Amino acid sequence: MVVVGSGAMAVQMSPDLGVELLINAVSTVLALGILIYIFGSVSGAHFNPVVSISEWAQKRLSLSEAIALIAAQCAGGIAGAMIANLMYKHPAYFPSHHIRTGTAIWLGEVIATAGLLFLIQVLTGSKAHLAPVVIAGWIGSAYFFTSSTSFANPAVTLARSVSDTFSGIALKSVGAFVVAQILGAILGTAIGNYFKSAEKRESE
Repeated sequence: MVVVGSGAMAVQMSPDLGVELLINAVSTVLALGILIYIFGSVSGAHFNPVVSISEWAQKRLSLSEAIALIAAQCAGGIAGAMIANLMYKHPAYFPSHHIRTGTAIWLGEVIATAGLLFLIQVLTGSKAHLAPVVIAGWIGSAYFFTSSTSFANPAVTLARSVSDTFSGIALKSVGAFVVAQILGAILGTAIGNYFKSAEKRESE
C-alpha cells in the first residue's frame, strides 16, 4: 500500500521522474523502518518470501511456518496494492502494463536482494536493534543505485502487478524479477553467513 500509494501521489505532485522516485523512496523507507520496528517482535518482521525461505533453509522456521508466512505476505501485498488503487480512484484490480525487463534490470534485482539478505544475516545479537534503520536505509539507497529501483521482494513484486500506476510492473515481467530475487537471496545469505562466521572466529 505504501509503495503503490506513494507512487500514485508522487505522479500527482510532480511531472519530474526523479522527484517522483524520490517521493516513492522516502515514503517507503519511513514506513518500512516503522513496520520492522513494530512487527519485529511479532513475526520477526517477515514481509518477504525470500527472507522466509532463507530462514527455513537455515532451519530457523518450519516448512509450515514458511508457507503460512509466504501466503500472508502475498495476500497482504495484493490487498495493500488494491487499497492504494481505490484511494486514487482506480479499480481495485488495475493490472499494470509497465514492462520491466532486461539483463541490466535483473542484475539490479539480484544486487538489491543480495544486499538485503546479507544485512539480515549479519544484523544479529547486539546489532539486531539496528535492523529498522539499516534495512530501511538499504532499500532506500537501492531505489537510486540499482537499475530495477529495488523491488527485492517477490510478494511486493506480485502486488505491484495489480496496479497500473508509477510503481507498477506488468505481470509478464514478474517471473524474471522473482528468479533474480531468489538468486540474490541465495548469494546474500551465503555471503552474510560467511562474514558472520569470520567475525565469530575473530572474536574467539
